[in-house]
Amino acid sequence: MHSTPSVRSLFHILVAVAIAVFAAGFAFGQTNSSVVKGNVVDPTGARLPDATVQLVNPSSGFTRLTTTNANGDFAFYNIPFDSYTLTATAHGFGRNRTLVDVVSSVPVSTILRLQAATEQSVDVETSAGPLSESSPTYHTDVDRSLIDRLPIESPSSALSSIVTLASPGVAADSNGLMHGLGDHNEDSFSVDGEPISDQQSKVFSNQLPAAAVQSLQVIDGAPPVEYGDKTSLVIAVTTRSGQGVVKPTGSIRFGYGTFGSSDLGFDYAQGGANWGNFIAADGLQTGRFLDAPEFVVFHDKGNEENIFDRVDFNLNQHDTLHANFQYTHSWFQTPNDYENIGVVDQYGNALGNTDQRSKIQTVNFSPTYTHVISPDSVVNFGVYVRHDLYNYYPSNNPLADYALDQQQESVSQARSLTNVGVRTDYSYVHGIHNVKFGGNYQQTFLRESDNLGIVDATLLAGLGCPDPTNSACGILAPYDLTAGGSFYHWNGRADVKQLALYGEDAITAGNFQATFGVRGDFYNGLTIQRQAEPRAGVSYNIRKTGTVLRISYARTQETPFNENLVLSSTGCADPVLYNIFATLSAGSCAAQAVTPFNPGFRNEFHAGFTQSVGRHFVATLEYITKYTHNAYDFSVLGTTPITFPIEWHSSKIPGYAMSAALTDVKGLSVRFNGSSVSARFFNPQLGGVGATPNIPGTYYPFRIDHDEHFNETTHVEYAMPFRKSLFTSFNWRYDTGLVAGAAPCYNVTDPNSACAGTSITINNQPYVDLSGLSPDQQFQAGLVCNGVKATPTSGTGGPLAGNPEVCLATQLTSKLIVIPAPGTEDDDKSPQRIQPRTVFDLALGDSNIVHFGENERYRFSASMTAINLANKYALYNFLSTFSGTHYLTPRTITAEVAFHF
Repeated sequence: MHSTPSVRSLFHILVAVAIAVFAAGFAFGQTNSSVVKGNVVDPTGARLPDATVQLVNPSSGFTRLTTTNANGDFAFYNIPFDSYTLTATAHGFGRNRTLVDVVSSVPVSTILRLQAATEQSVDVETSAGPLSESSPTYHTDVDRSLIDRLPIESPSSALSSIVTLASPGVAADSNGLMHGLGDHNEDSFSVDGEPISDQQSKVFSNQLPAAAVQSLQVIDGAPPVEYGDKTSLVIAVTTRSGQGVVKPTGSIRFGYGTFGSSDLGFDYAQGGANWGNFIAADGLQTGRFLDAPEFVVFHDKGNEENIFDRVDFNLNQHDTLHANFQYTHSWFQTPNDYENIGVVDQYGNALGNTDQRSKIQTVNFSPTYTHVISPDSVVNFGVYVRHDLYNYYPSNNPLADYALDQQQESVSQARSLTNVGVRTDYSYVHGIHNVKFGGNYQQTFLRESDNLGIVDATLLAGLGCPDPTNSACGILAPYDLTAGGSFYHWNGRADVKQLALYGEDAITAGNFQATFGVRGDFYNGLTIQRQAEPRAGVSYNIRKTGTVLRISYARTQETPFNENLVLSSTGCADPVLYNIFATLSAGSCAAQAVTPFNPGFRNEFHAGFTQSVGRHFVATLEYITKYTHNAYDFSVLGTTPITFPIEWHSSKIPGYAMSAALTDVKGLSVRFNGSSVSARFFNPQLGGVGATPNIPGTYYPFRIDHDEHFNETTHVEYAMPFRKSLFTSFNWRYDTGLVAGAAPCYNVTDPNSACAGTSITINNQPYVDLSGLSPDQQFQAGLVCNGVKATPTSGTGGPLAGNPEVCLATQLTSKLIVIPAPGTEDDDKSPQRIQPRTVFDLALGDSNIVHFGENERYRFSASMTAINLANKYALYNFLSTFSGTHYLTPRTITAEVAFHF
């Protein structure tokens, strides 16, 4: 339990504020959007009907268009928080263009006065315009217009792909995993205000379908006070709404592509001024659902079906109800490698191929009530329930789960994670102040059931069994399936309670904008901790040059991963699990005891600037440094997607993120995002099931598996001048490569080197011991010894001086992994890495091939997308402690046709 006595008074203030808010009948539910409304008038103040009003954010691509009604009124619903240009025009009148900032759920109201056409138009847009936002918090905005044309690698985890490709600071990894600014999946989603901080990779949960997303705001900067739990990246999602869509609008899509992939989906929106309904549903079936440990794809089928429904209803001019519902089901095979093909038992009997599978079901329901108190203030109240049910199934013959040097156990699992919470916030916007107070109470119910059995016939013999003096022999023998044993059954449960209270004021004074706030987090799970978290930021807008300078600070509480948290915290105290874990190649328990995870705390600092040039170009650079006490990662169990959270003493992550955008210029638009971070973690390992990368008992720093020197994505989109509906969209992604600490190497002099286990000196010559890797693992790593390439059945080394398989260190190379020169590997300064890679994606399409009906109401579109256009043969990672080995997606081509109405 940690607390800071000097800041306890802050908790007392926050609690008092929360009590006052609730006592007044208010409740909280921070939302991500608001309403922009108003009326258009002529010079005398008379209302103008049929005036055209447009709301635009050129940086994100957001555009909305409407006309005023008979009373000259207009309204834009479900507008994400951002800065916009609002333009009004009418026949016989000049133009009025002004800036509006949507900074809270308080509705934005304005009057647009049009002058006579012979007079000068009203234009109050600054030189910087909405391209250079004055917020002290660095973030990236992504709109539906980009999402529709962005070549996306993984339809089953499209949301992760969009974030990875369209925002800076994200190191790409397999199966939808995102490493935001040096941390392993320390990301939070806020979907219309609902906090989701549990893992969203497709091997953990099912994501919100991309068809349901209107816009994203990806926060790389110091997180505002309303966000907690996991804050390396905060992705605020605004879903699509049917409110204001008077005519039924939607689409029906069908796609087919490589690996027999097919998908069918539809979306439908309809509503009026006081109600709206949006529905999206789709299904996917593919022969390559997960990223695989081999470039050739086999045993990788999967399917996913989901439905999303959003309902909005205005009870009156002050009260609104909004509810989201999602159900998603996915089923998929665990991809095999060559060692999983034609498995035999210890007697040489054929057992068939490994056949491990998973099923995930996700249900989400989150209603929100909004009450407009006055033109300056609004209060929200929301509740949410999210339930993930994960089932993992072993092969029908559990002995077929054996994989040499990879998996010695057969495992089945039934795991559920249920979040139930209530949230509330109060916003007040007046003058220079934008004040918000709120709170969130959440309870997470964890239920874990695991069955484990030994399928390696040599495991007990390797422990010296039978040996009456070795307690492990008697403990494990009943669960040796190769000798007629049975599965060991383990069950665990926990209820994690979390309370967060926060308050903040964003002050705009001239060219300055400053935010000052504090958040209090109370964590009551397998451990108890409370944190007071001050957060502040200041920015200055130099309007003449279009420059914004910013600096910010945040203290955050970093909570443990909930997935398999109970087993990882308490399982090591179980004698059977402790002894089974002691045999894992990924590493054993830190101790034979209960080792509950304490939430970490982080101090992070940001400094950066944004520079706009003219009306179409903007660039941003942000420097980041983060220090975390109690830092988290995952350890994978064999070849399964089952992972355990692990905890390190601390981490230090300095780096930078940058972005640039060229907005639409005669159909051409360009977005660039890049980042570089150093993910330095420090021993000792404090808890969980996993391996300390270097020498146990030392405190040397090391680069965690998700450290990457540099990555960038450049997205280019061009609409043909002779046919605006015809477009091409292109991605260029460059990665210098994640750390690959399991790759063999040679270094016998550096105490902070992982090479000790593979370094052999023979006749004063440096050799690398390859016997710890199977032939297929050597093949996956692309190892070559003196010109001899490893194959799935034959290693690259040879016997020498009593060693079964070695290679002269100077002759060991790989085109997939960077192996440091002999004597140079250092886990902190020069670790093994995946080789740098360049990947290209391309999309071609026509959004209006043919149309018919009044005002082109009905139309057909078609597109073709190629992922990994050059068929780059490369790895994401190699024997990573948190996910294993995975290759990039081979060239994948998908064609889609759609009918829009």
